Formats: sequence, C-alpha cells, structure tokens
Amino acid sequence: MNEPVLFLLLLLVIGVLAKNQSLIIAIAVLLAIKLFGLDGRLLPAIQARGINWGVTVITIAVLAPIAAGEIGFKQLIGSLQSAAAWIALLSGIFVALIAKGGVTLLANDPHMTAALVFGTVIAVSLFHGVAVGPLIGAGIAYMVIKMVEYF
Repeated sequence: MNEPVLFLLLLLVIGVLAKNQSLIIAIAVLLAIKLFGLDGRLLPAIQARGINWGVTVITIAVLAPIAAGEIGFKQLIGSLQSAAAWIALLSGIFVALIAKGGVTLLANDPHMTAALVFGTVIAVSLFHGVAVGPLIGAGIAYMVIKMVEYF
C-alpha cells in the first residue's frame, strides 16, 4: 500500500472514532477515486476547484430556505429588529470574511489542510466540538499568520 492510501486510512479511522460523517464520506470518495484509478484525472481538478465547489454547495444550502419560501423579506425585516439579529448579521459578515482568507490560505498552501483536519478531528473527538470545516480554521490561521507577519 502506498503512503497516500495509508494516510487516508488513518484519517478514516480517526473520522470513524470521532463520528465525523463529513470526513468519513470525503475519505471514502477519495479512496474510491484512487481504487478505480481515476486519481490522475480527478484529483488535480478537485485540488484546483474543490474549495470553490464546496463553497457553492454551502451557499446553495444557506439559500435553500429562501427558495423554499421559509424566509422572505418579512422575516428578514422582522429579524433585524432585535439586537441578537444584528449580532448574527455582523457575525455572518465576519465569518464570511474570515473564510475568504481561508480560501486564499488553502489555495496557496495546501499542506495546511492536514493540520486543519487533525485540529478539527481532535476538537470533535476530545472536546465534543462541531466540525465546521477547515475553511474557517484556515481563515483564522490566515488572519493570525498575517498578524504575525505584520509584527
């Protein structure tokens, strides 16, 4: 067995132990791609555009309640009448800006993904955290890196 497969299998075991369904599915897909010999054609495309595809899928999921008619202008205007809603609005803006830095970091420095995945798995398995994905982690890392470079 080669190193990438062993590494993926190790991550799969950790994902199963941590009960991280997203990690398990991602690794299963990657192992299947390798098993069927499609890695030479598919992995470069996934590496080049996968984050953008993922952001698109997440955006669709976030906008689905609008398309379903569950959230409309009335709900938006009504929700902005509370301080908590304004905090949520500003938090959404802040997180989106942080994630933007994460996209930049992962695109320019893909080896960071392994550290981010391990950090996420540790948080989920040991501290009962929620896996929000490496994008936010990468965004926070990007901000910290930029602050360290500045000083």
